[in-house]
Amino acid sequence: MDVLVVEDNKELSMVLCDFLQAEGYTVSAAENARKALSLYQRYGARLVVLDIMLPGEDGFSICEKIRRESNTPILIVSAKTGKEDKLLGLNLGADDYMEKPYDIDIMLAKIGGIFKRRYSADGLIDGDIRINKMNRAVVKNNLTLEMTSKEFELLILLIENKGRTLSKEYIFNTIWGSDSLSEQQTLTVHIKWLRQKIEEDPKKPQKILTVWGVGYKYI
Repeated sequence: MDVLVVEDNKELSMVLCDFLQAEGYTVSAAENARKALSLYQRYGARLVVLDIMLPGEDGFSICEKIRRESNTPILIVSAKTGKEDKLLGLNLGADDYMEKPYDIDIMLAKIGGIFKRRYSADGLIDGDIRINKMNRAVVKNNLTLEMTSKEFELLILLIENKGRTLSKEYIFNTIWGSDSLSEQQTLTVHIKWLRQKIEEDPKKPQKILTVWGVGYKYI
Protein backbone atom coordinates (compact mmCIF):
# COMPACT_ATOMS: atom_id res chain seq x y z
CA MET A 1 0.00 0.00 0.00
CA ASP A 2 1.27 3.46 -0.88
CA VAL A 3 -0.80 5.73 1.37
CA LEU A 4 -2.78 5.14 4.55
CA VAL A 5 -5.23 8.01 5.14
CA VAL A 6 -6.30 8.32 8.78
CA GLU A 7 -9.24 10.73 8.87
CA ASP A 8 -12.57 10.56 10.73
CA ASN A 9 -14.33 12.99 8.37
CA LYS A 10 -15.64 10.49 5.83
CA GLU A 11 -16.29 13.06 3.11
CA LEU A 12 -12.82 14.58 3.40
CA SER A 13 -11.25 11.14 3.53
CA MET A 14 -13.11 10.01 0.42
CA VAL A 15 -12.13 13.11 -1.55
CA LEU A 16 -8.45 12.74 -0.66
CA CYS A 17 -8.47 9.02 -1.43
CA ASP A 18 -10.10 9.66 -4.81
CA PHE A 19 -7.47 12.25 -5.74
CA LEU A 20 -4.62 10.00 -4.58
CA GLN A 21 -5.96 7.05 -6.56
CA ALA A 22 -6.28 9.27 -9.62
CA GLU A 23 -2.56 10.04 -9.19
CA GLY A 24 -1.80 6.32 -9.28
CA TYR A 25 -1.33 5.63 -5.56
CA THR A 26 -2.77 2.59 -3.82
CA VAL A 27 -4.74 3.85 -0.82
CA SER A 28 -6.51 2.62 2.30
CA ALA A 29 -8.49 4.70 4.78
CA ALA A 30 -9.18 4.46 8.50
CA GLU A 31 -11.42 6.59 10.67
CA ASN A 32 -9.91 5.73 14.05
CA ALA A 33 -6.69 4.61 15.71
CA ARG A 34 -7.67 0.96 16.10
CA LYS A 35 -8.39 0.48 12.42
CA ALA A 36 -5.40 2.59 11.36
CA LEU A 37 -2.92 0.56 13.39
CA SER A 38 -4.53 -2.70 12.30
CA LEU A 39 -4.23 -1.75 8.62
CA TYR A 40 -0.67 -0.56 9.11
CA GLN A 41 0.41 -3.76 10.85
CA ARG A 42 -1.24 -5.97 8.23
CA TYR A 43 -0.39 -4.16 5.01
CA GLY A 44 2.27 -1.57 5.78
CA ALA A 45 2.30 1.83 4.09
CA ARG A 46 4.83 3.98 2.30
CA LEU A 47 3.20 7.12 3.72
CA VAL A 48 0.68 7.83 6.49
CA VAL A 49 -1.52 10.94 6.16
CA LEU A 50 -2.66 11.43 9.73
CA ASP A 51 -5.39 13.53 11.30
CA ILE A 52 -4.93 14.41 14.98
CA MET A 53 -8.46 14.82 16.30
CA LEU A 54 -9.85 11.30 16.09
CA PRO A 55 -12.48 9.54 18.20
CA GLY A 56 -10.81 7.80 21.13
CA GLU A 57 -7.04 7.51 20.74
CA ASP A 58 -5.67 10.61 18.99
CA GLY A 59 -3.30 10.96 16.06
CA PHE A 60 -0.32 11.87 18.22
CA SER A 61 -0.51 8.42 19.80
CA ILE A 62 -0.67 6.77 16.37
CA CYS A 63 2.34 8.78 15.22
CA GLU A 64 4.33 7.71 18.26
CA LYS A 65 3.44 4.02 17.84
CA ILE A 66 4.28 3.93 14.13
CA ARG A 67 7.56 5.72 14.71
CA ARG A 68 8.61 3.13 17.29
CA GLU A 69 8.72 0.41 14.64
CA SER A 70 9.51 2.09 11.33
CA ASN A 71 10.71 5.15 9.44
CA THR A 72 7.53 5.33 7.37
CA PRO A 73 6.93 8.99 6.41
CA ILE A 74 4.11 10.59 8.39
CA LEU A 75 2.28 13.72 7.21
CA ILE A 76 0.07 15.19 9.92
CA VAL A 77 -2.99 17.07 8.67
CA SER A 78 -4.95 18.84 11.38
CA ALA A 79 -7.22 21.72 12.28
CA LYS A 80 -5.00 22.16 15.32
CA THR A 81 -2.87 25.09 14.23
CA GLY A 82 -1.12 26.03 17.47
CA LYS A 83 2.65 26.05 17.72
CA GLU A 84 2.59 23.55 20.58
CA ASP A 85 0.64 20.99 18.53
CA LYS A 86 2.96 21.38 15.55
CA LEU A 87 6.04 20.97 17.73
CA LEU A 88 4.55 17.93 19.45
CA GLY A 89 3.77 16.25 16.12
CA LEU A 90 7.22 16.95 14.70
CA ASN A 91 8.98 15.91 17.90
CA LEU A 92 7.06 12.62 17.85
CA GLY A 93 8.56 11.94 14.44
CA ALA A 94 6.16 13.38 11.86
CA ASP A 95 7.88 14.46 8.65
CA ASP A 96 5.56 17.41 8.01
CA TYR A 97 2.49 19.15 9.45
CA MET A 98 -0.27 20.67 7.30
CA GLU A 99 -3.12 22.81 8.55
CA LYS A 100 -6.76 22.30 7.66
CA PRO A 101 -8.41 23.38 5.49
CA TYR A 102 -5.82 22.61 2.84
CA ASP A 103 -5.57 23.05 -0.91
CA ILE A 104 -5.72 19.61 -2.54
CA ASP A 105 -3.09 20.55 -5.13
CA ILE A 106 -0.66 21.59 -2.39
CA MET A 107 -1.44 18.37 -0.52
CA LEU A 108 -0.72 16.26 -3.60
CA ALA A 109 2.49 18.21 -4.22
CA LYS A 110 3.65 17.57 -0.64
CA ILE A 111 2.87 13.88 -0.93
CA GLY A 112 4.64 13.68 -4.28
CA GLY A 113 7.64 15.43 -2.77
CA ILE A 114 7.80 12.98 0.13
CA PHE A 115 7.72 10.01 -2.25
CA LYS A 116 10.38 11.57 -4.47
CA ARG A 117 12.73 12.32 -1.58
CA ARG A 118 12.24 9.04 0.22
CA TYR A 119 11.76 6.48 -2.51
CA SER A 120 13.27 7.84 -5.72
CA ALA A 121 16.85 8.22 -4.57
CA ASP A 122 19.25 6.38 -6.86
CA GLY A 123 21.33 4.78 -4.16
CA LEU A 124 21.89 3.71 -0.56
CA ILE A 125 25.17 3.24 1.27
CA ASP A 126 25.61 1.30 4.49
CA GLY A 127 29.20 0.60 5.45
CA ASP A 128 30.72 -1.65 2.79
CA ILE A 129 27.34 -2.19 1.11
CA ARG A 130 26.35 0.04 -1.79
CA ILE A 131 22.96 -0.18 -3.50
CA ASN A 132 22.06 1.34 -6.85
CA LYS A 133 18.27 1.41 -7.00
CA MET A 134 18.11 2.36 -10.66
CA ASN A 135 20.28 -0.55 -11.78
CA ARG A 136 19.03 -2.78 -8.95
CA ALA A 137 22.63 -3.62 -8.12
CA VAL A 138 24.19 -4.43 -4.74
CA VAL A 139 27.94 -4.16 -4.23
CA LYS A 140 29.78 -5.35 -1.11
CA ASN A 141 33.52 -4.84 -0.74
CA ASN A 142 33.63 -3.93 -4.45
CA LEU A 143 32.03 -7.24 -5.43
CA THR A 144 28.61 -7.29 -7.11
CA LEU A 145 26.15 -9.58 -5.34
CA GLU A 146 23.62 -11.59 -7.30
CA MET A 147 20.17 -11.03 -5.82
CA THR A 148 16.62 -11.92 -6.68
CA SER A 149 14.04 -9.17 -6.92
CA LYS A 150 12.58 -10.01 -3.50
CA GLU A 151 16.00 -10.19 -1.85
CA PHE A 152 16.79 -6.76 -3.27
CA GLU A 153 13.51 -5.23 -2.05
CA LEU A 154 13.93 -6.87 1.36
CA LEU A 155 17.45 -5.49 1.80
CA ILE A 156 16.31 -1.97 0.90
CA LEU A 157 13.39 -2.15 3.35
CA LEU A 158 15.70 -3.29 6.15
CA ILE A 159 18.37 -0.67 5.48
CA GLU A 160 15.84 2.15 5.14
CA ASN A 161 14.57 1.16 8.61
CA LYS A 162 18.01 0.63 10.13
CA GLY A 163 17.92 0.25 13.90
CA ARG A 164 14.18 -0.43 14.04
CA THR A 165 12.51 -3.76 14.69
CA LEU A 166 10.09 -4.64 11.90
CA SER A 167 7.46 -7.28 12.52
CA LYS A 168 7.36 -10.32 10.26
CA GLU A 169 3.83 -9.45 9.22
CA TYR A 170 4.80 -5.89 8.27
CA ILE A 171 7.81 -7.05 6.23
CA PHE A 172 5.86 -9.82 4.49
CA ASN A 173 2.93 -7.59 3.54
CA THR A 174 5.25 -4.80 2.36
CA ILE A 175 7.38 -7.05 0.14
CA TRP A 176 4.97 -9.77 -0.96
CA GLY A 177 1.63 -8.04 -0.46
CA SER A 178 -1.30 -9.04 1.71
CA ASP A 179 -2.92 -10.94 -1.15
CA SER A 180 0.20 -12.92 -1.98
CA LEU A 181 -0.20 -16.67 -2.44
CA SER A 182 3.15 -17.14 -0.71
CA GLU A 183 3.30 -18.10 2.95
CA GLN A 184 5.07 -16.07 5.63
CA GLN A 185 7.67 -18.86 5.89
CA THR A 186 9.11 -17.57 2.61
CA LEU A 187 10.28 -14.48 4.54
CA THR A 188 12.40 -16.68 6.81
CA VAL A 189 13.94 -18.34 3.76
CA HIS A 190 14.72 -15.00 2.12
CA ILE A 191 16.28 -13.68 5.32
CA LYS A 192 18.52 -16.77 5.35
CA TRP A 193 19.54 -16.21 1.72
CA LEU A 194 20.18 -12.52 2.34
CA ARG A 195 22.38 -13.28 5.34
CA GLN A 196 24.41 -15.71 3.23
CA LYS A 197 25.18 -12.86 0.85
CA ILE A 198 25.90 -9.93 3.16
CA GLU A 199 26.99 -11.38 6.50
CA GLU A 200 30.60 -12.32 7.25
CA ASP A 201 29.28 -15.34 9.16
CA PRO A 202 25.64 -16.09 8.23
CA LYS A 203 25.28 -18.37 11.25
CA LYS A 204 26.24 -15.49 13.56
CA PRO A 205 24.62 -12.49 11.83
CA GLN A 206 25.83 -9.04 12.79
CA LYS A 207 23.64 -6.98 10.43
CA ILE A 208 20.26 -8.70 10.16
CA LEU A 209 19.23 -9.68 13.67
CA THR A 210 16.29 -11.82 14.70
CA VAL A 211 14.07 -10.25 17.35
CA TRP A 212 12.40 -13.34 18.75
CA GLY A 213 8.63 -13.29 18.71
CA VAL A 214 8.54 -10.09 16.68
CA GLY A 215 10.59 -9.96 13.51
CA TYR A 216 13.92 -8.61 12.30
CA LYS A 217 16.16 -5.60 12.80
CA TYR A 218 18.98 -4.31 10.61
CA ILE A 219 21.84 -2.65 12.50
